Amino acid sequence: MSIFVNKDSKVIVQGITGGEGTKHTARMLAAGTNVVGGVNARKAGTTVEHKDADGNDVALPVFESVKQAMDETGADVTILFVPPKFAKDAMIEAVDAEIGLAVVITEGIPVQDAAYAWNYNVSKGEKTRIIGPNCPGIITPGESLVGITPANITGKGPIGLVSKSGTLTYQMMYELRDFGFSTAIGIGGDPVIGTTHIDAIKAFEEDPETKAIVMIGEIGGDAEERAADYIKANVSKPVFGYVAGFTAPEGKTMGHAGAIVSGSSGTAAAKKEALEAAGVKVGKTPSETADLAREVLANL
Repeated sequence: MSIFVNKDSKVIVQGITGGEGTKHTARMLAAGTNVVGGVNARKAGTTVEHKDADGNDVALPVFESVKQAMDETGADVTILFVPPKFAKDAMIEAVDAEIGLAVVITEGIPVQDAAYAWNYNVSKGEKTRIIGPNCPGIITPGESLVGITPANITGKGPIGLVSKSGTLTYQMMYELRDFGFSTAIGIGGDPVIGTTHIDAIKAFEEDPETKAIVMIGEIGGDAEERAADYIKANVSKPVFGYVAGFTAPEGKTMGHAGAIVSGSSGTAAAKKEALEAAGVKVGKTPSETADLAREVLANL
């Protein structure tokens, strides 16, 4: 089992002919993802050449729009590798097509553009789940990679992972590679994102093959505190956490646009306290968090 993507997911790539789109389409195919085409209105009607996971040549069609790609291929997932200035329109196009999942990898999207696209999605009934922006995407090991996560870190297993940080996603997957993951999802660290910690945790709680959940947060905002409240009220599975940014200076943006502490709001210490009060075991480092999870997983 998994959440949001699996071996049956049919994926299209918005920006398939660009540099990032070309590179990561090749990596997704090598990971076994069922990439069925891409979108670039200026190059509609052409094909791009790649190799699948078995090394066979594949010619992926390029379509004018997400809607056309869906109609022609049955695609139900799109991934966006488009420059920041075009990202809002690309997200709106995906929402208008009512594709089930849109993974927005692009970083540097203006906050007002991300907010506009998300509000537009809400106004249309949230028929499209948005992951990101500014994220590594999502991977169900051995089945489907929709993003930029290295696919060879780990295999399938009982852990569900949700993280604000791409790099810490990879580290945690490596730390717990001896157990493996049902799905690992990087939700991004921008101030406005689609899928949240709570959305992923809810899905992991409902997934029978996920036996434990690891969540990685960071300074800024109150997403982790809200996740703690949700976990306390709704989650029966063991949850382990790590919060990045204990040494971050006040008022300085740290990496992600949303990772900024203002006064006593959004500190790592406050988030750790809230999570522990909800029964989440929180490590001081990613490795310590992995050790806490390993102790419990060994007995499940």
